[in-house]
Amino acid sequence: MLTANIDYFKSKPVNIPKITILLDNGYHLDKLIEALKAIYPQIMTKVRFELSPKPSKQEKAEQGKSGFVPVLVRWVVERSNAWMERCKSLSKNFERTLANAKAKMDLCFVRLMLKRLAASL
Repeated sequence: MLTANIDYFKSKPVNIPKITILLDNGYHLDKLIEALKAIYPQIMTKVRFELSPKPSKQEKAEQGKSGFVPVLVRWVVERSNAWMERCKSLSKNFERTLANAKAKMDLCFVRLMLKRLAASL
């Protein structure tokens, strides 16, 4: 998605605050950083990637858990993605512009908030 919309990102000034992006252990940090430097080197001064900590077997045993244990910080993102998947009008990668995709995501979350507010009344 970044390469398809790179002109949009390059037209914007790099005045975003420094951020850290947590990644799953399935990502290859070296390849990701190398690809971003090739596409848009200025952004690398503002973005830092970090692998989310994977709980060890000892930590799982202390908590009385086994098998898959979600990483708490990453779970927030996964939960939000699952909520967006419920929106039937939202299709992945079919929007022509980044603005249209963002608008559909915003509508999806507004719909979710309205449903929760209506349930609490």
